[in-house]
Amino acid sequence: MRILVVGAGAVGGYFGGRLLVAGCDVTFLERPCRATALATGGLVIRSPHGDATIAQPPTVVGEHLYETYDVVLLCCHAQELYPAIHGSDATR
Repeated sequence: MRILVVGAGAVGGYFGGRLLVAGCDVTFLERPCRATALATGGLVIRSPHGDATIAQPPTVVGEHLYETYDVVLLCCHAQELYPAIHGSDATR
C-alpha cells in the first residue's frame, strides 16, 4: 500500500515517520524549502513512546507528483488544505 502524507510537520511527521519505521511505503508531499530541509536534516521524532530518526525520508514536491497513492493523509494547516487537495492529482 502506497501512502502519501501531505505535510511533514508535527502530525504528519509523527505518523508518517512511524509508518516508515514500521516498514510502510510512505512519501511526504512538501513545499520545496521543507523538502530540502528533510533531505539534508532528516526527520526526527522525539516521543515518550520512543525516538526515531529517518535520515532521508521519501519526499516529493507538488510539481513532481506523478505517482498515484492508495492512501492520502492530509496533515496540513486548514489554510493549506484546499491547495493541497486541488493542486494534486494524487487524490483521484
